[in-house]
Amino acid sequence: QVQLVESGGGWVRPGEFLKLSCAASGRAFSSYTMAWFRQAPGKEREFVAAVSWSGLSIYYADSVKDRFAISRDNAKNTVLLQMDSLKPEDTALYYCAASSAQIPVITQATAQNLYNYWGQGTQVTVSS
Repeated sequence: QVQLVESGGGWVRPGEFLKLSCAASGRAFSSYTMAWFRQAPGKEREFVAAVSWSGLSIYYADSVKDRFAISRDNAKNTVLLQMDSLKPEDTALYYCAASSAQIPVITQATAQNLYNYWGQGTQVTVSS
């Protein structure tokens, strides 16, 4: 079993940056595919980014592809999301998620039902 706790959210102005962190507890973290999802008020939860267990395979939603960077440190049981050039439309509750499924291709890691564990979320607000 894995527990996930997100941190690093906050309020920033458009064009600024934030770095989110996801701390995992429990064993077998290094074998999990990790991902970030987000949910804005009145909208459905959507995929943001995913990283394979090795950290070598990464996939981003088109809306964040050139601005966000996901990474992981298995030795520290952490996953990061560096968010640059933030826009108002990035405002959402950001969730960290872990999947124990053996996903063969990282582009298949976008489905929410693949993820066994979820954090409580951290709020990101981008406004002037």
